[in-house]
Amino acid sequence: MKILITGGTGFIGNYVVNELINNNHDLIVLGRRNREELDYISWIEKVDYIKGDISDKKDNWFEFLNKPEMIIHLAWQDLPNYSELFHIERNLYNDYFFLKNLAENGLNNFSITGTCFEYGTIFGELSENMNVNPNNPYAIAKNTLRIFMEELRKKYNFNLKWIRLFYPYGDGQGSNSILSLIDKAIENNDKVFNMSGGEQLRDYLNVKSMSEYILKISLQNEITGIINCCSGEPISIRKLVEDYLYKKKSNIKLNLGYYPYPLHEPMAFWGCRNKLNKIIN
Repeated sequence: MKILITGGTGFIGNYVVNELINNNHDLIVLGRRNREELDYISWIEKVDYIKGDISDKKDNWFEFLNKPEMIIHLAWQDLPNYSELFHIERNLYNDYFFLKNLAENGLNNFSITGTCFEYGTIFGELSENMNVNPNNPYAIAKNTLRIFMEELRKKYNFNLKWIRLFYPYGDGQGSNSILSLIDKAIENNDKVFNMSGGEQLRDYLNVKSMSEYILKISLQNEITGIINCCSGEPISIRKLVEDYLYKKKSNIKLNLGYYPYPLHEPMAFWGCRNKLNKIIN
């Protein structure tokens, strides 16, 4: 299958591209950087890389991107600044009109990544049939894009999988993620690592598994709509950190309670895997 990937050079995207290559799909990767700047990427010679920005105004993105059979849309600019208004004012509309153009010109299979933050401040297990109440600009923009695409689908009748991602972790993660910050502290021989109380329960999923799930969700059309991409197993951030330090054989001391708990998240939430399990099994 000829598959278009946006956001392929990002943390999750890099794993998704490799997973698709391993499954012998023909890939088109849309990116904003010049091809010669990406020689460090292991898969760059194995894909059809096309330079472009989804904010560009084109009459026919479908033709420009060599008529893919489906899209896995991972791109979203300037994360993780969740509280910035550009998510609503810029990213939402750039992404929608790009995706709309593809639908208008013939693409009929869409997999788009959303976020668990769309649920808002609901405690406990989060299932796809719940009402959502996003409470930051990033989550509002993502949820609004989903609503826009569901309305657009009434006109163009395409397959739509809205993949709500929970918390990925793994090699290549952003420098501001907690495990990356721990790696930096270990590298600097710090004696203490400052963090929150660490009692928040979150749904963490290794990025390799997440990429495999994204692929399985995207390549089927029996189960569509909103689909949680998660582990379904809550773990406290403190335990996640302590397990990681044990794995790294580090004796760094945790300074718990140094930072306040974030206001944009509830203390405990995790994803329901019922729909995902039906797909992967």
